[in-house]
Amino acid sequence: MKSSIKLKLFALAAILASALSLIFSLPASAIRLKELATFEGVRVNQITGYGLVVGLNGTGDKDQTGFTRQSLSNLLKRMDISVAPSALKVKNVAAVMVTADLPPFVKPGTKIDVLVSSLGDATSLQGGTLLITPLKALDDHIYAIAQGPLSVGGFALTGQAATVQKNHPTVGRIVQGGTVEREVPIRWQGKETLSVKLALPDFTTAARTAEAINESLPGAGARPLDAATVELNVPANYRENLAVMVAELENVLVEPDSVGKVIINERTGSVVVGENVKLSTVAVAHGNLSVQIRESENVNQPNPFSSGETVTTPQTDINVEEGADKLLLIERSTNINDVVKALNAIGVTPRDLITIFQLIQAAGALHGELEIL
Repeated sequence: MKSSIKLKLFALAAILASALSLIFSLPASAIRLKELATFEGVRVNQITGYGLVVGLNGTGDKDQTGFTRQSLSNLLKRMDISVAPSALKVKNVAAVMVTADLPPFVKPGTKIDVLVSSLGDATSLQGGTLLITPLKALDDHIYAIAQGPLSVGGFALTGQAATVQKNHPTVGRIVQGGTVEREVPIRWQGKETLSVKLALPDFTTAARTAEAINESLPGAGARPLDAATVELNVPANYRENLAVMVAELENVLVEPDSVGKVIINERTGSVVVGENVKLSTVAVAHGNLSVQIRESENVNQPNPFSSGETVTTPQTDINVEEGADKLLLIERSTNINDVVKALNAIGVTPRDLITIFQLIQAAGALHGELEIL
């Protein structure tokens, strides 16, 4: 009895040890390939169409919008109703552009979301209904049909002396309002080679991706063609069932690499420092200068019943205060934690960091790209 318990404990310890060794053997920042790249032919296609939104409460296009009146006249003519465009009022109608993304491998009958945007001078699409609208791609083929009531995440209220508006009431969405009518042709089965497209081109990441694919799929012969493309051979047993191979490749773990970068947005005062940014030893002194100007007037009035005049003398008080910050030494940093600690030691605001990073780069002590938005 005791020997069997010992065997079970030994087996459990062996399983735990192997699991821990597998966990610690993986790169700390390894990411699945499906988060880093896409596969050749697997892409989203954009489709668009022109349509009419009806049922608006007087917030549609103005009568001067000629294409809306012409479109409404053509629509009525297809319904055997002949009305001249000049005789139509379109305040309850708005001309719109309808756009949608067509996912890869989508089949006819699948529902997709569509976005409806005002094309004329309508003030709001709230409460409107999109009439049936064909959606085409660049090849001029119809891939989907859109129709349905709009959901507008905003409103616009207008009075005689004031206007209140929230978000953009001239843009609306129809959830599941499009129906796919045609499948995008993709040559998928029978391929002998397959390309992997990295979202962020990088030669190191491409080389690591090829190495990880070869370890996971022996015989693939993956090789980086450039910083954004990795090409591999499709084994014969996968050529008629490529989806299974892609499913395996999506879960291959890759440790991506990137250029050290500091991104600055001067409009908002935001600073983002990348992981690979490093600093050389540099001395920094950043003093704050405060200037306060106060304007006032001294008024001297004459005595009562005298013939004197009131004299007004302008007075300006200027107060200048300069910070007593000393020259601080930032030691050479090797990782992002050291960079953050060194900059926090100076005690500056994000606005000050914008200037400091620019000066550090000018001194040649910033090892990374500085991008200003």
